[in-house]
Amino acid sequence: MHDGTSFVGCRFHRTCFFDVTLRGCKLMGSSFVDCRLRPMTVEGGNWSYVQLRGADLSGLDLSGLRLVEADLAEADLRQTVLRGADLTRATVRAVRLGDGDLAGATLEGVDLSGLEWHGTRLDPTQALLVAEAAGVVVV
Repeated sequence: MHDGTSFVGCRFHRTCFFDVTLRGCKLMGSSFVDCRLRPMTVEGGNWSYVQLRGADLSGLDLSGLRLVEADLAEADLRQTVLRGADLTRATVRAVRLGDGDLAGATLEGVDLSGLEWHGTRLDPTQALLVAEAAGVVVV
């Protein structure tokens, strides 16, 4: 278990985080390449500017996690809980979101177009953002 540990600007390559608990950890600017990230417990923390491109984060609870400008392109976020997370300006191109939970998450500056939303839980404000990203004119 890591409690409040800082891994700033680290490169994790083929690292196994199996059954690790990260409580309030700071991983700003770190990159994860070919890492095994599940099952893992994450309790808050700041993961801004992390590179998680193509990562399998499916089924994890990342509630309240700060992911400002994180690169989540092509990541598997199916059944992932991101309730209350800060995803400001995060890259989510080709992310798989099915059955995830984004209620209360900050999505400011995130390109929401072209994502598959089947079964994803959103709050009403987010639902409007998704509709607008799909070209719907909301009146």
